[in-house]
Amino acid sequence: MTKYIVLFRGINVGGNKIVKMETLRTILAVAGFGDVRTYVQSGNVILTSDQTARRVAETITEIFPRTFGFSSRVTIRSEDEWNCMINKNAYPQALDNPKNLHAVILDDDPTDAALVELASKAGDTEEFTVRNRVLYLYTPDGFGTSKMAEALDKVLKVPLTARNWRTVLTLQNMLAAV
Repeated sequence: MTKYIVLFRGINVGGNKIVKMETLRTILAVAGFGDVRTYVQSGNVILTSDQTARRVAETITEIFPRTFGFSSRVTIRSEDEWNCMINKNAYPQALDNPKNLHAVILDDDPTDAALVELASKAGDTEEFTVRNRVLYLYTPDGFGTSKMAEALDKVLKVPLTARNWRTVLTLQNMLAAV
């Protein structure tokens, strides 16, 4: 069995696209996934499966709208991929305040031109580095006020989802406990 992290995009944000985590856990277990666990309400799921990541994504993409009445794009990483992402953190100085570092998990590679444009949006203290389909976004003045964070979707034009480093580490600990 492979351990996976499944990240849902755009659920339970601002009172829209409401998904109860208990219901999500139930439908995933009924679909045959094991050890289904969730973390907070923003769509972070740990599960096990003997299927490939692609097949897990296809199954979830098929069953999710039947239950909740809308679609949510999922991004999946195996335990090894997740641990690699953590080990390749470009900003160890952010570990003192993990809210200042976000892993922007990319489903495709952005173009070089898009990365140059994103860099042009950086505030005085902001930085980013891309490694293995992860954009490490360091925002010491806060993610909520970051012009780079605000521009991610529009500029990069690839499917993505972001999690703060505290969530990244919590999910790693949850994986280790499965």
